[in-house]
Amino acid sequence: MKFITVMAKYWKALAAVAGLIVLFYVFGSIYYYRFPAYFEFPVPERYKPGMFLADTLIRIAEGMTAHWLPNDVLWPTALLDNPQNFQLGELEAVRYAVKSLRDDLSRMRTTDQIDADIDRAAANFFFEPTRWAFPSAESRYRRAIADLQRYRARLEKDEATFSPRADNLYKFLGDLASLLGGVSNRLANAPRDIRTRITEETAGDVALEREHDIQHLTPWREIDDNFYYARGVLYVLRQLMLAMKYDFSEIITQRNAGNLVTSIIRTLDRAQFEPLFIANGDRGSLWANHSLQLQALLEDARQKMRSLQNVVAGS
Repeated sequence: MKFITVMAKYWKALAAVAGLIVLFYVFGSIYYYRFPAYFEFPVPERYKPGMFLADTLIRIAEGMTAHWLPNDVLWPTALLDNPQNFQLGELEAVRYAVKSLRDDLSRMRTTDQIDADIDRAAANFFFEPTRWAFPSAESRYRRAIADLQRYRARLEKDEATFSPRADNLYKFLGDLASLLGGVSNRLANAPRDIRTRITEETAGDVALEREHDIQHLTPWREIDDNFYYARGVLYVLRQLMLAMKYDFSEIITQRNAGNLVTSIIRTLDRAQFEPLFIANGDRGSLWANHSLQLQALLEDARQKMRSLQNVVAGS
């Protein structure tokens, strides 16, 4: 009888511990299920072109690394996937922006030496996002933040370069539009009634084979992954367009393109909507296809970016 009493206490204690663990994971998942808000910087007194872009990248990266989720293994956030995919989308857009900063924006001409701080930042941002130790992904991204902060400080003291020329803005917009093209394809593959698409990427390229149909099928469990990844990309692009509005203000004013830039930002504002769940029903069904809704906004922003490129180029 005593043995039974001891075992009953043992199982009660075990059940209590298990219950606490379950509650910890449930409430931990709820706490970390959140997404960043838009932000704006006041114009500093000693403003110089490039400072807004540097500040924007630093602010976004700091927000990501405060709670970097894609490499979580034992923490409650390991049960989530939407915030993780959002952060992966943020990271991809940050990588594109830093690469443009390294290759073009931080150099007066293509023969100039690559800025060492930006070069290190790019290398650190391209570190594997799911690596959790020795070193962890967030530790490398924090190094990248420090690299960007050094570049920003040097920029303020006229010891670094940022070149807000029209050709650099044209190239930067082209890089961002290219990123949107890949994200758009991921969203376009969501409808369950579409199993093939045309390889329109080869259009006009005589060196490649002619366009043809290719098979694709996005598993239902990946529909929301692509949706939140796209939202992460579009969140960063909205902030980059705002930074661009200030850092390239002279070119934008000369080309009378301010309203077009504002229109792009407003379109990207509308892309941050949060459905109760991500549906991929038929176009005429009661269950809206949220991927196609987001793709429509994305393509609107992408088309306006191409228009802005033409305006910047003077065509």
